[in-house]
Order: sequence, then structure tokens, then C-alpha cells
Amino acid sequence: MKSNIGHTQAASGVAGVIKMVLAMRHEQLPRTLHVDEPTPHVDWSTGAVQLLTEEQRWPRHQDRPRRAGVSSFGVSGTNAHVILEEAPAAGTSDAEPAEPAEPVVSWPLSARSERALRAQAGQLADHLRTHPDTDLHATAHTLRTGRAGHDHRAVAIGTDRDELLTSLTALATGQASPGVVTGTALGDNRTVFVFPGQGPNGPAWAANSWTPHRSSPSPSPTAKQH
Repeated sequence: MKSNIGHTQAASGVAGVIKMVLAMRHEQLPRTLHVDEPTPHVDWSTGAVQLLTEEQRWPRHQDRPRRAGVSSFGVSGTNAHVILEEAPAAGTSDAEPAEPAEPVVSWPLSARSERALRAQAGQLADHLRTHPDTDLHATAHTLRTGRAGHDHRAVAIGTDRDELLTSLTALATGQASPGVVTGTALGDNRTVFVFPGQGPNGPAWAANSWTPHRSSPSPSPTAKQH
């Protein structure tokens, strides 16, 4: 990718995906620019890897899909590798189109204790039984935005009123259910922003690190530059 359009930095992975999707669409692999011949330091005779010094046709196959690997190298050598596979040709499947899936509704609950959490689930279950016309999505929004967040938490999941009622009843009675997720909030989680730098900057920045409730020493010239 760098050879074709330049150094894309953080967008290298996205640009690589776009490049290979276009290559599949046009059935052609673009050549690598600014390279006259492969490096002699690699044994190109082993395996089936070759450098694209010229454009190459990449037509569809009847018996197998085309695939491409895209690597993105990020900060500090972080590497993400994705395998792309072309979609089946339109009209090749005899299967009936699948019915659209029902949207999943999640009702988040939180309380100061496990007992209170179960009681809250029971109250919501009773409300659903006595008010069958309850707007499930509006209630989910209110539970997410209009209630305080406490340590003991749970989520009741369902695609309709009956499934939500089953999940709430299981939570209220302490029974395991695939429609219930429970957990406990962690302790004091304060956000920390870390700018560790790379390479030779590391020792200078580490020497000028700081902690709360302590005066920070003056940064070194290297740190000031960045």
C-alpha cells in the first residue's frame, strides 16, 4: 500500500482493505510501484510468493473463492492481520431468503445488593404481566439513561415481551438463564492517559514520570520536543 499511495500511518489497514476489495471487484492485482526487481535477500524459489512487479489478472474461480491477507502495522509494532474473502456470486444460492431477525432488547438493572437486584427484576416482571402493552424499547432507554448505576448489575435480554418476562423471572428467582447476564462493578476505575513514546524517547520520559500528589519534575528536552 505504501508503495502505491504513500505512507498512510494509522489508516494503513483500512487503505489495504479498500485496495484488495477493489482488486477483487476489477479482477486485477495492481503492480508494486518503484520496484524494478525483487530483493536478492529473499529466496523466492521456495513457496508460491512473488512480488508484483507487473499488473496481474485475478479472475474469479468456479471451485473456490479468492482470498487476500491485509496487514496493518501500528504504533510500537502492533500488528493486525485480516483475511478477506470474496462474497458468493449473486444468484448462486438456492436457499430461501432468511427471515429478518427480531431486534434484541436489553433491560439493564443495577442495585446496591444482590437481594435488591433480584427485587428490582421481580418488580419489572410484575409490571410486564400487568401492562402487556409496555413499550419495550422505551423502557430499555429509561433503564439505561434514567437510573443510577450501582455495584450489582444485570441485563435481561429478549426479543419480545415473553422472552423478557422469562429472563426477568429467572433473575428474580436466582435461576440461571441464557437471557440473563450478571456481574459486579469493579472498584475505583479512574481514567489514565499514557503517552509512552517509542524507541530512544522511552528512558527520558520514564525518568520524568509523575504520580498523583507529587510535584512533577521538569521534562527533559527530548520530552519537550514531543
